[in-house]
Amino acid sequence: MSRFGQWLASFSGEESAIGNLARDAAADPLWPDEPDEIAVFREHLEELGAMEAVLETLQRPWEQYEVWS
Repeated sequence: MSRFGQWLASFSGEESAIGNLARDAAADPLWPDEPDEIAVFREHLEELGAMEAVLETLQRPWEQYEVWS
């Protein structure tokens, strides 16, 4: 799993949109490993038919991840 995926997993216990995304990513056997770039994760979600709200949810933890890393 990518560094972002590992970091995102730390939110899996939260009852929030980010927590939902974290749980979905952890359960997704095709969640991208590399490269650790938002475009890769966004493209993956788009290929799965994710709604715009999910893509917006991805943006929030990505911004936090960039600050953290």
